[in-house]
Amino acid sequence: MSEQPRSPLIFPKSSQSPPLAARPGAEQTLIVFTGPSGVGKGTVLQALLALHPELKVSTSATTRKPRDGEVDGQHYFFLTRSQFQDMVAQDEFLEWAEFAGNLYGTPRLPVFERIEQGQRVILEIELEGARQVRKTAPSALQIFVRPPSLAELEARIRKRGQDSEEAIARRLARAEIELASADEFDICLTNDSLEQTVAELEKILFPGHS
Repeated sequence: MSEQPRSPLIFPKSSQSPPLAARPGAEQTLIVFTGPSGVGKGTVLQALLALHPELKVSTSATTRKPRDGEVDGQHYFFLTRSQFQDMVAQDEFLEWAEFAGNLYGTPRLPVFERIEQGQRVILEIELEGARQVRKTAPSALQIFVRPPSLAELEARIRKRGQDSEEAIARRLARAEIELASADEFDICLTNDSLEQTVAELEKILFPGHS
């Protein structure tokens, strides 16, 4: 049986990106959230969203096949490689990259539709994507999350128990490169304590909030 497309090409080329609020973070509508794998970005965001459900995390598009329990349009927009490449050709991504043979990207239109509705959108993306967004949405607030140390990052990765020694070595080598880029970002947070990191992030995005 031939493979059926997992999603229609649902993002027609937008005519113009809406204006984004200027910094600081309290007024920013598009927020980039980046850091090394294993630093705890997802955990920090989950805790922040529990406190501020009005914030929205963008949904990425990918060419990889859905895993058990993943819902199209909720966890990812699942596209064929041809659909994804068509969107690249139409400049429909804020950022995109290829990892492990699959394409991943942030569709531009859903993000800007939410911004036009007055919502604030967070992009949880990798370093390469953050650098692309500086060109496609240069006024976005860029936040980098780093571990207390490389040794602590290694400990966290090992604690997850999901990676081989070879994979751990690759992650740590990549982390060193990413950590060296921290100065490129508007704000750098050290994720030593989840509670403290969420509190610092909340102060940045919601100053005066009690």
